[in-house]
Amino acid sequence: MHTRYRTLIWATVVLTFCVVVLGAYVRLSDAGLGCPDWPGCYGKLTPLHAKDLIDEAHMAQPGGPVSLPKAWKEMVHRYFAGTLGLAILAIAIVAWRQRRTLAQSPALPTGLLGLVIFQALLGMWTVTLLLKPFIVTAHLLGGMSTFALLVWLALRQSRTHFMPERPRHPLRRWAAFGLLLVAMQIVLGGWVSSNYAALACPDLPMCQGEWIPPMDFRLGFHLHRELGMTPDGEMLPLAALTAIHWTHRVGAVIVFFVVGGIGLALLRTPALRGLAVAVLGMLLVQVSLGIANVAFFLPLPLAVMHNAGAALLLALMVALNLRLAAADLWETDRVPNLRMHGLPRV
Repeated sequence: MHTRYRTLIWATVVLTFCVVVLGAYVRLSDAGLGCPDWPGCYGKLTPLHAKDLIDEAHMAQPGGPVSLPKAWKEMVHRYFAGTLGLAILAIAIVAWRQRRTLAQSPALPTGLLGLVIFQALLGMWTVTLLLKPFIVTAHLLGGMSTFALLVWLALRQSRTHFMPERPRHPLRRWAAFGLLLVAMQIVLGGWVSSNYAALACPDLPMCQGEWIPPMDFRLGFHLHRELGMTPDGEMLPLAALTAIHWTHRVGAVIVFFVVGGIGLALLRTPALRGLAVAVLGMLLVQVSLGIANVAFFLPLPLAVMHNAGAALLLALMVALNLRLAAADLWETDRVPNLRMHGLPRV
């Protein structure tokens, strides 16, 4: 049972990563309204069944949000997301039915099930509320949270994340701080993407030829507004988009130095050296992708890879925090019954 349960969880981790990447691809290719209703496409199961209605909408607004290719992108994402929901339901059922055999609380799988249901609602609101930035960003964060929690659930199934030596206590706190910073940077990245502010600063390392360009933080970070509009219904000014992009850049610098410093510190611990190298490598890749997106004016493949890189860096930080926490439990022997199962407390 342990092996099959672990396999199911890891398969769901991979599926969730695919859903996150597909979601980024749909958003960045302007296909979020390819099917303007939910959960079907013009009430049909596939865009093929709704082809006449899609063609009619496309002819009425050429170059608009609706077209057959965009509809397929959106629906493929929905098919994957639906499959993910069923997989998480299966995990929750097994966790409850086999909770004694697995020696684990089913709280985390149950929470994941609730999260994926809420994700479905956010997906619906993303379409029905016409890509409102706050909803789109929340949908992205829900996907990233689902991925991170599934990684946590998968890693705790194996005793390989235990290490023979206990790291110093400050390292655990720094790792938790690094995870928080990465999560906050993902929030900022989602806000940049949902407001189409990725090219508000088209130059490097300055922004619009200045280190601190004209910015409007009040409008840029006002949550309750329509896409591209101010709360008063006027067009969102460039200064607001600049504030969004500039803040994300500053966040990237902070994450680079803090997480990079954590990774370098971990190199001194032999049992964590491999994980440290992975964190440092992913951090460098992610920063390089961010720079390349600006330098090459946001090509779709690089933009999607930047989203995928954020998910992978988040997963590595989750793994790091879980491993340090597990090492602490292992050394202090506060829960001796968990040694027998090789499992941390839920």
